[in-house]
Amino acid sequence: MFRKATAADLDAIENIYNKIHDAEERGAFTTGWISRVYPVRATAEAALGRDDLYVLEEDGAILAAGVINQLQVDVYAGAPWEFEAEDQEVCVFHTLTVDPDIRGRGIGTRFMGFYEETARKMGCRELRIDTNARNVTARTLYQKLGYKEIGIVPTVFNGIPGVNLVLLEKHLG
Repeated sequence: MFRKATAADLDAIENIYNKIHDAEERGAFTTGWISRVYPVRATAEAALGRDDLYVLEEDGAILAAGVINQLQVDVYAGAPWEFEAEDQEVCVFHTLTVDPDIRGRGIGTRFMGFYEETARKMGCRELRIDTNARNVTARTLYQKLGYKEIGIVPTVFNGIPGVNLVLLEKHLG
């Protein structure tokens, strides 16, 4: 079940963040995120405070979390978007996290479907996301789901220096 997160979910979300950081440090996969920098509990707390943090819960366990809103990252300004849209027509997905213990079960795909459904309900026609160029898993998933990479922007992202941020979009029509 997808739902808005509550304060009671913060420990589980932070646990997912920590598992992702631990797996990256072991070399299991690469996201380009850094432990104790991003994402951290404060990332989830800020989203909870904005009321735009969502979770996927099954059998009482939080399997995934993400932020869905209309807040475009500063580097989106001036990007060569294929589809021009007013800010109120754009929906953005931030910080998609899936518990690494259940990778490969289609959770990310399901969450992206929820994102698209949520965007439609919000009246948005343009979807925008970004990911670190090093995160090949996310890039592959997004492309498979019809998102187009429109550019790569070098930036400091969420406190992480030297990030090549891949910008992606999808037109809902």
